Amino acid sequence: MADFTLERIALPTGVELDVAIAGDPASPPILLLHGFPESHRTWRHQIPALARDHYVIAPDQRGFARSSKPEGVGNYTPDKPVADLLALADHLGIGRFTLAGHDWGGAIAWMATLQNPQRIAQLIIVNAPHPLIFQRTLLDDPAQRAASQYIRAFRNPDLEKHIAAIGVEGFFDTSFVKHADPALLAPERAAYLDEWGQPGAMTAMLNWYRASAIQVPAMDENPERPAWIDAPFPPVSQPVLVIWGMKDQALLPCQLDGLDALVPRLTIVRIADAGHFVPWEKPEAVTAAMREWLGND
Repeated sequence: MADFTLERIALPTGVELDVAIAGDPASPPILLLHGFPESHRTWRHQIPALARDHYVIAPDQRGFARSSKPEGVGNYTPDKPVADLLALADHLGIGRFTLAGHDWGGAIAWMATLQNPQRIAQLIIVNAPHPLIFQRTLLDDPAQRAASQYIRAFRNPDLEKHIAAIGVEGFFDTSFVKHADPALLAPERAAYLDEWGQPGAMTAMLNWYRASAIQVPAMDENPERPAWIDAPFPPVSQPVLVIWGMKDQALLPCQLDGLDALVPRLTIVRIADAGHFVPWEKPEAVTAAMREWLGND
């Protein structure tokens, strides 16, 4: 039995999103953004716990699951899901809200918070790098650069041909399973394959990587250094909770180094025995950290 309703909501940004909604609309609102290659189900353990005292909204972002999948890489530049987020809040009559994001959802959450401080009261980030630190480490930290080479593969326009050749199930087994506990993935396999198998889903999900301006150099490359990464960067003024699975093989713990200089009101919770998909790898620890920081426990 689901602990939420899944509503189809048409937005003025031109997309329709499936949105998981739970809790009392009169309670403080919290919006939860998933990343690649998931859906609102990233937060399946947190939604009912947070809904005890929050109005919880967790959309399937554009390109994922059964939400709209507009064609073209340009429809997945980060400003598009940021606009979706704000339009969704407007549709639901929400002014200021707490925003939480994991993976690509965290990237959108960082950007939305930096650009719209009047809307976002506080921020929760789960294994999603700050844009400045991420770009710096992709240039300066060989380990992070090596860990991020998969992004170059995802940007390859021929990747869909490879996926078609091995099948979505083969891609699931050769990519996703390597970054999560197979025992935890096994009971969820059918749901993932259903979402990934929606028409246009694989291209739409991969287009998030292709539309990003983040530079991921090859290991033997020495690219010109963008001026902005050594220039002053605006701080995030809101309170921020960062939850990090320390065994993340794609986004290394170096993403936490120097974060306090960019986020003055920062709380970090490190979960030692979790990888990248910590919201469902260690759901009790993530939920407890969120609720304690939000002041509910």
